[in-house]
Amino acid sequence: MTEVEFWVIDTDRPSRVVTALWRSLDARERARTAGADPGQRDRFTVVRGAVRQLVGARLGLPPAEVVWRHGPNGKPEAADAGGLRVNWSASGALAVLALAEGRAVGVDVERLHAARTAERMAARWFPFEEACAVAEPAEPSERAARFTALWCRREACTKAYGGRLAQSFGVSVGGPSPLLVADPGALGTGPARLCDVPVPGPFRAAVAALGESPIHVNSLVWKPM
Repeated sequence: MTEVEFWVIDTDRPSRVVTALWRSLDARERARTAGADPGQRDRFTVVRGAVRQLVGARLGLPPAEVVWRHGPNGKPEAADAGGLRVNWSASGALAVLALAEGRAVGVDVERLHAARTAERMAARWFPFEEACAVAEPAEPSERAARFTALWCRREACTKAYGGRLAQSFGVSVGGPSPLLVADPGALGTGPARLCDVPVPGPFRAAVAALGESPIHVNSLVWKPM
């Protein structure tokens, strides 16, 4: 069994924290903050700064010395990280980070979608059984929660395999959590473990790890160092 550290990151932080975290960003990350809406800029800075703190702590490096490399579809990994694998996601005021030794991971967090939008998107993109599950009679908030949970699973799998989201739409990710994705279809080869992870507020999240052996998710809350 592989332990996955699952970090929950509140991205709304005081300006002094944002400023301190900005100093640890690299030139590419700083360039992405230039000209951005102040709220989006600050949240981006907190996400990237928090990820640097947590990855740096695992690697024994100062946050500013963590170097990223990117896969064919843009998935970032820490360079010279040994067996440590990394992935993160952000939605509004919440971000999540997954860390695992020796297994590629993918993670996603999403704010609940509107029910009508959820049903339309499920009907267009999801396998028939999943679309039907989203559309089953229930309160709008419940239908939105079903869709968002399935979307997070799909995104987490996509990122674990390092693929593109379009490749995941034929892959079945329905059923009780945790589950084994035995056939990733166009995403890649070999199975993956997938599970929902509780997060606060109107959000859903999921994490995936390549390989058949089970995973244990250890949920943690980030605080600025």
